[in-house]
Amino acid sequence: MFTARRRPARHALARGAATTLLLVAVASLAAAPDATAAGLKAMWGPGTHDGRSLFPTYRELRVQLYEDKLAWSMIARRRPRHPRDPNDPAYRWPAEVTRSVAEAKQYGMQVALMLVFAPRWANGNKPAKWATFKRRDFDNFAVAASRRYPSVHLWMIWGEPSRAKNFRPLTPAFPYVKLRHNQLIAPHLYSKILDSAYGALKAADRANLIIGGMTDTAASITPQQWIENMRLPDGRPPRLDMYGHNPFSIRFPSLSNPPSINQQFDFSDLRRLSEFVAKNLGRPGNRKPKLFLSEWTIPTAQDKEFNYHVEQRVQALWITDGLRIARELPSVFAVGWIHLYDELPQQAGGLIKADGTKKLGYFAWEKG
Repeated sequence: MFTARRRPARHALARGAATTLLLVAVASLAAAPDATAAGLKAMWGPGTHDGRSLFPTYRELRVQLYEDKLAWSMIARRRPRHPRDPNDPAYRWPAEVTRSVAEAKQYGMQVALMLVFAPRWANGNKPAKWATFKRRDFDNFAVAASRRYPSVHLWMIWGEPSRAKNFRPLTPAFPYVKLRHNQLIAPHLYSKILDSAYGALKAADRANLIIGGMTDTAASITPQQWIENMRLPDGRPPRLDMYGHNPFSIRFPSLSNPPSINQQFDFSDLRRLSEFVAKNLGRPGNRKPKLFLSEWTIPTAQDKEFNYHVEQRVQALWITDGLRIARELPSVFAVGWIHLYDELPQQAGGLIKADGTKKLGYFAWEKG
């Protein structure tokens, strides 16, 4: 069994290089039930491609939830005088996100927005991945975002913070080991940020749902280590409504597969992941947090983001199997695909080739 890793990419970076794999899956392509019986099908933005709206395509794919991000570091390059007021002159809200949120509403889609990265005025003039800021400053930004986009009620807190390239300070750890003091700093710090943002967003609008954790399969600290060490100073787990995870996998999705190596929690481990989250992060009133599978993709050619790829036919088979699992598990709230189009040489995990040709995976996602 090989380990799936992310290469340097727009969202995340992996540790070290790896050999590209061509995988062959043994799976069957079965007719999928109606999508209304499934967990929500989600799609990461952007909302446009070559100047044209992608929402007609998302509708064709039967997408029910649109995902995008708000980079605090870019939106508030200087400290706002009235940080909870979205109209403060210091804020520069991204026009594309604003347009996409409005268009998603027109198409009857829910929206989930990720709050990520810190401006230099907040984190001591460090790079954006450094989370050395006052939690109140991040809370203020979260409240301003909620007021800016009142139709949005799903909020992801950071993206893949268990990766050293995305969240600092973080000291990497080997799988299966108990984290040392310096390795506990990152999950403990993230837990305080998450819990504080939860309180602020709930106070802004009780309808807001907060998604925390935001791990992926192969990171600097494994998902299992991250989850079991998400603790506040009093020992309790942080508050969250759903647990976010990106279940990237190099094997065909099947709940009968054995546990993945290195505590990764890939798509085949979703039942195990749900149980582990409930055991470690369940709280009164939310004993079994649902899973929000923010990102999933299956490359069909060599790219700079992942260390494996499969044939187009295999991508379609895996999509069919993955969406069936998402329908079968009541613990899965949504499963999101990232990259609609290939953008070689950067990434080849799209459902549409760079020349506009739809892959077999496109039709599998549409039917799933």
